[in-house]
Amino acid sequence: MALNHHEPDRVPLDLGSSPVTGMHVSSVYKLRQALSLDPPGTPVKVVEPYQMLGEIKPDLMDALGVDVVGLSSPNTMFGYPLAGWKPWTFFDGTPVLVPGDFNTDPEPNGDILMYPEGDTSVPPSGRMPAGGFYFDAIVRQPELDESKLDPVQNLEEFQPVSGEDLDYYEKEAERLFNETDKAILGNFGGTGFGDIALVPAIQLKHPQGIRNLEEWYMSTVIRRDYVWSVFEKQCEIGLENLKQIHARVGEKISVLFVTGADFGAQNGPFISPKAYRDLYQPFHKIINDWVHENTTWKTFFHSCGSVIKLIPDFLEAGFDILNPVQTSAAGMEPEVLAEQFCDRATFWGGGVDTQQTLPFGTPEEIREQVRERMQIFGCGGGFVFNPIHNVQAGVPVENLLALYEAVAKFRTYPLD
Repeated sequence: MALNHHEPDRVPLDLGSSPVTGMHVSSVYKLRQALSLDPPGTPVKVVEPYQMLGEIKPDLMDALGVDVVGLSSPNTMFGYPLAGWKPWTFFDGTPVLVPGDFNTDPEPNGDILMYPEGDTSVPPSGRMPAGGFYFDAIVRQPELDESKLDPVQNLEEFQPVSGEDLDYYEKEAERLFNETDKAILGNFGGTGFGDIALVPAIQLKHPQGIRNLEEWYMSTVIRRDYVWSVFEKQCEIGLENLKQIHARVGEKISVLFVTGADFGAQNGPFISPKAYRDLYQPFHKIINDWVHENTTWKTFFHSCGSVIKLIPDFLEAGFDILNPVQTSAAGMEPEVLAEQFCDRATFWGGGVDTQQTLPFGTPEEIREQVRERMQIFGCGGGFVFNPIHNVQAGVPVENLLALYEAVAKFRTYPLD
């Protein structure tokens, strides 16, 4: 009902259904302990090692009233499987379980290096600084030779979906649909055109092509035809994959995560509407048009930063859902967003400011902001509550409790 802009019984709540709506593993641990869901010292699984996101288990979902669950690849962003769990202690002392191919041996300076597919015989693709909270990608771009630059080199990671993965998606969609009362959000990948988090290809052992972040952004202007060719083939592969996935999972999923490519900075967009329409919108439209013509899925668009000048173009491309709704960025005031776009877009996020209010505010300030956001974004439906992007490490546990206590208190319609 919310996705179709009708007021349901309550504002839906998401926590952990996607790589941009989760919670750092150390905060998950603190929240589980505070809710007495585990004995002290019980480790939490790291289900997304790049950002060190923690598992949101069914008991935590039930305790908080979460309404969405994710259907994602059984592999990590580093290319190794979520399997073979082993214990590890995070820098802040949090006990966790990490996948078997997660490197837990620190460097002499205390840094943790991560390797593509867990293969320590090749150069590392990620680094977590000593005392850090997540990994930074290590750029491994070879020296560029313009005469030998081929778009195929930037397409290695975009492959036809395997039969094994199709079997997994079919089985897991069936399980989630029949054994839970949650809406399912599909995270299948492959359609995030120009997602800068993916450009370094941390899952590839020897990435070729343009892998340096600055070089990639410059290439969208000085090598536009090259980037267009990459997007064109990526779109072809991604669309065929979606057709095969849909044939297996059907309408069991409600939402498709299409892209997490960021187009905004703190103080404004870092791409013009004209540039977006020229290079990105055509491919977004192809994906969205197919989804809307062939499925009942709603399409999910993630972009951080100040993107208010681009939102009309995102909606014209066919996106149904906007995330993370970064209200702390320039021009992204909740009242302005709601007034201009509430009838055309579902806001998935924006529930509490994770830059200032959640980590540094008081519990009362958090409760008041949650109440305000429910009223502003929730009126008339079209709102799924989620903090702005992932909840980070270091948030006081009393603030985490205040957040979800306020959600429970203020989410019921009629909102007041």
